[in-house]
Amino acid sequence: MPDSDIIYDVVIIGGGPAGLTAAQYTSRARLKTVVLDKSSTAGALAYTSHIENYPGLPQPVSGKELLDIFRKQAVNFGAEYIEAQVVGAKLDSEVKEVFTMDSSYKGKAVIIATGSMGRKPAIKGEAEFLGKGVSYCAVCDAAFYKGKTVCVIGNSEEAVKEAGYLTRFAEIVYLISPTPKLKIESHPALDSPNLKLISGSIVTSIEGTETVEKIRISDTEKKERDIPLSGVFVYIHGSKPIVDFLYGSVELTEEECVETNRMMETPMPGVFAAGDVICTEVRQVVTAASNGCLAALSAEKYLHHRSRRRSAWG
Repeated sequence: MPDSDIIYDVVIIGGGPAGLTAAQYTSRARLKTVVLDKSSTAGALAYTSHIENYPGLPQPVSGKELLDIFRKQAVNFGAEYIEAQVVGAKLDSEVKEVFTMDSSYKGKAVIIATGSMGRKPAIKGEAEFLGKGVSYCAVCDAAFYKGKTVCVIGNSEEAVKEAGYLTRFAEIVYLISPTPKLKIESHPALDSPNLKLISGSIVTSIEGTETVEKIRISDTEKKERDIPLSGVFVYIHGSKPIVDFLYGSVELTEEECVETNRMMETPMPGVFAAGDVICTEVRQVVTAASNGCLAALSAEKYLHHRSRRRSAWG
């Protein structure tokens, strides 16, 4: 639990290549920096199995391995790294505040680097029952389902971890994977006695009256069946910028991307953005890292009231 009196120089939301590169530059510039990351195993880079075109890599590595290097560098320079789900932000004052489920973090500058793996509700009934049994955050809502039956939809390591968290509360947790195999071969959560894996099936509808009462699933042979339950946790990723926690606190483009200039500055003083959340046309690790560097240098300029950005070559 952070000290509520601490005011960071920079609060970075997102722990992908943009956010962690920004953290390297800000912490190396001796700015007190904290990175708030939903999960060290989630995100576009973490899900990539094979990378061989990132400059400086002599051998191919997995996205997770490369992300671990980014994170280690940022922490070695002095950045704090905290796994936490950001649920809101107040950005219109001199000292900004970023809210997680457990606490809040204050900073003089904020860099938004949450990527673009969000999605619009696509399952029949998903939008209708949002907040009435449909959730995108197990840590946020697990306590509402003590002794009940729930499901997690997804096949990523994040989905498995969230399902494992839910097993502490719910009586039965169904993990419904749209693919025959999960993206992770083994995890302690999969050994939980109250977790039931259903692979190779998709959820075709979420149904109920006032709240969720059941889901309908279809397997590879198109056979359908209903599963009675009370909660549905969706961990299917798309390509929409992750900006839901902002609630209109910064300007967005028509494509719902965070609007910035070429130096990653948003129209709001002290707020910057980097990586896929700004809807760059080229989605590569190297361009996300470049964005993170620019955002960090712009944040340093803002904090020290410089007329020009300080070069940081060494």
